Amino acid sequence: MSEVSVSVLDVDEENAVNVFYNVETAKIDYFHIDVMDGEFVEKNNVLQMRDYTLKIKNISMTPIDVHLMVKNPREHIDYFIDQGVDRITFHYEVCKDNNEILSLVKEIIENGIKVGIAINPDTPVKKIYEILPYIHMVLVMSVVPGKGGQKFIENTVDKIEELKKYCLDNDLDIDIEVDGGINEVTGQQSADAGANILVSGNYVLKADDYKEAINNLKNT
Repeated sequence: MSEVSVSVLDVDEENAVNVFYNVETAKIDYFHIDVMDGEFVEKNNVLQMRDYTLKIKNISMTPIDVHLMVKNPREHIDYFIDQGVDRITFHYEVCKDNNEILSLVKEIIENGIKVGIAINPDTPVKKIYEILPYIHMVLVMSVVPGKGGQKFIENTVDKIEELKKYCLDNDLDIDIEVDGGINEVTGQQSADAGANILVSGNYVLKADDYKEAINNLKNT
């Protein structure tokens, strides 16, 4: 069984609360908040994602999974800490070295929030091996960050397998989340490779039946 984190990146603002309610009642495990600053990725949706976080907190007890696709994570961490989100993930690629990564990790954990590191499709898994003992999750990007609806990059499966093997060999108990182009097929491939959390946007939100789509992913 996989856990499902539904990305609200492409949810229309006019219908957002209704969508959040309906997705939650379909029994998701997390709301996935993709925060983009217009620098690390092209789009800037910081204010919208802050608003969505507030809306979700007002109507839901479902955990919130924040993915910071931003050039400077420290500028955004405090807001989401104050909102009491459950997990904050930032990108390996935006940090100058492991010391900077560990400083951010420490700040997040000291505020009672789980922390994850995201890696882009072209970042080798071995780059984050030294960080793994200090974090709760790795987010493996299976598309280029920044846009919804992209096609799953096939070699992501190899990266997940490599990461899972390293964790097993080194007795590391961390979540492996995969994000981008996830449907029942790519979700199954990712779960078989070792991922236990699947992020899905369009596959769930464009489905005729949210619950059926979510169950399809959970049963991978």
